[in-house]
Amino acid sequence: MALDDILLEAEEKMLKTTGVVHHEFSSIRTGKASSALVENIMVEAYGVQMSIKQLAGITTPEPRLLILQAFDPSNVTAIEKAIHESKLGISPLVEGRVIRLPIPELSEERRRELGKLVKKMAEDGRVAIRHVRRDALEAVKKLKKESAISEDEAADAEKETQKLTDQYIAEIDKSLALKEKDIMTV
Repeated sequence: MALDDILLEAEEKMLKTTGVVHHEFSSIRTGKASSALVENIMVEAYGVQMSIKQLAGITTPEPRLLILQAFDPSNVTAIEKAIHESKLGISPLVEGRVIRLPIPELSEERRRELGKLVKKMAEDGRVAIRHVRRDALEAVKKLKKESAISEDEAADAEKETQKLTDQYIAEIDKSLALKEKDIMTV
């Protein structure tokens, strides 16, 4: 594998990791209604596990209300059960094919718990990025050992890998700060 390919692959993996962290952050509720809170909750329907977004339309008519409109009325109870089991802390109100999810105000204790959860998600993302860095550096060392690249090229590649690592970890830290601020804002 060429040196440029190693660096491109490392950057691609780091970018994907930050994307995953951003997506995980979007699933943490902050007191505002967002379809991301429920869209990936898995529901037992038709004998298989399906996400809510495959079984119902999700709308947010008000800042503190989510409405799920089941495509098939037979799935309403399964969706309601999955929401209860998801530990979101939201009690669904069922009215025929429509499930209303009023988003309650977060308590101070719950805000702290969510803060710890997003910090853990961010740390997991940082660790994943460091693993990508380690793999890239090992590949560079292997090329150097095989005499495919010079000492200077290896040193440059290591610096570039560290620069990418710092850049993507800083992006995760920035997202973490924004999400913590969002959670703690009453």
